[in-house]
Amino acid sequence: MELVQTKGAGAKEAWVALFAEDGVIEDPIGPSPLDPAGKGHRGRKAIAAFWDLAIAPVALRFDIERSYACGDEVANVGTITATAPDGTRTVTEGVFTYRVNAAGEIAALRAYWEFDKMLAQLARR
Repeated sequence: MELVQTKGAGAKEAWVALFAEDGVIEDPIGPSPLDPAGKGHRGRKAIAAFWDLAIAPVALRFDIERSYACGDEVANVGTITATAPDGTRTVTEGVFTYRVNAAGEIAALRAYWEFDKMLAQLARR
């Protein structure tokens, strides 16, 4: 399954609204330049800031190879292709998990991928 991220008017607000008030994004999990403390982006204000930092600057395409749904969670195995405005492209393999709360809001988005591998792709260009 391929999903292409769009960024039309209101896309950021609509995406942030999918999350619970106390939702968290850990993408990638652990310390990285996107989250130096490695504690995740917690709450809608921090999730909106994550959009500005990691999503807004690039076009994203998600290629999901497999999904495993269990209870209120799903794990997706696949790749994310990020293309910068100058055409620079990275392809990141990973496992991407989502957990929803009783209201159907995203309570946690956790992404298992290796930041150093993504940087190595950029260094080869």
